[in-house]
Amino acid sequence: MTKHTWNQTSKKGNKLEVRLTEEFSRNHPLFPVSLVNPYFLTGENKFPSRNKTYTPQNILEVEDSLALVRKIIKPRKIRLNGKDNRQYLVRFKNQTADKHKWLAEDAIPDGNLHLRRFRDSRRAEKSH
Repeated sequence: MTKHTWNQTSKKGNKLEVRLTEEFSRNHPLFPVSLVNPYFLTGENKFPSRNKTYTPQNILEVEDSLALVRKIIKPRKIRLNGKDNRQYLVRFKNQTADKHKWLAEDAIPDGNLHLRRFRDSRRAEKSH
């Protein structure tokens, strides 16, 4: 059942007369009291979580601007401190190619998801 908010005009016995909007002008304006619930304005403190803004987990700082990871382009191995390390070239949403960055696997936000997609796409390319 859809809930709507209307202004009450009068109460007649166990019926409530309301002022309907033009959208509902063809409906009868009397409703049984048992079907009507009072409407209360909610304060900001009643539902504090509704006021919080959501920040996605896969946001990185790319030269003073926020960027979301779009996809991983290619891998490379580099040697750091005598150890082989794998890095991935990451493309960001709404960024130009000069903003692509080489990042280690653990430095990529939502890295597991993006790496899984990257590996799946490479397998699909090799199978064709």
